[in-house]
Amino acid sequence: MKVIFLQDVKGQGKKGEVKEVSEGYARNFLLPKGYVQIATEGAKKTLDQINASVQKKKEREKEEAQALAAKLSEMTVVIKAKAGEGGRLFGAITSKQIAEALEKQKITIDKRKIELDDPIRTLGVTKVPLKLYPDVKGTLNVQVVEE
Repeated sequence: MKVIFLQDVKGQGKKGEVKEVSEGYARNFLLPKGYVQIATEGAKKTLDQINASVQKKKEREKEEAQALAAKLSEMTVVIKAKAGEGGRLFGAITSKQIAEALEKQKITIDKRKIELDDPIRTLGVTKVPLKLYPDVKGTLNVQVVEE
């Protein structure tokens, strides 16, 4: 029996897949639990429309991420910190502080998207890599100045 998976079912299929499963398994387990629906022509057309709308949404999100990456590469975020001799900071600048400084400039970025290997520990300008979307990366200039 051909079915369309409405949810991920471990060992059987992922959401949106059309697969052949045994009739007893489908009728006695998958259909009553709401994991699948029978693959009719109408259901296949509906699935195609849903996949097309999901694809458009992903493309739009990617374009927005690319525009944000271009905007961020041109700007510099200034963060004030206390420093000692030789430009060493007391403490460090973390991705959380960078995200908070961006929020003050009305740009919301999750701190997990800021790929800072080690916290910034010196004064000056540092280029910080960002991963805004699976294929979209950007850089942000972070300038640390003394308080």
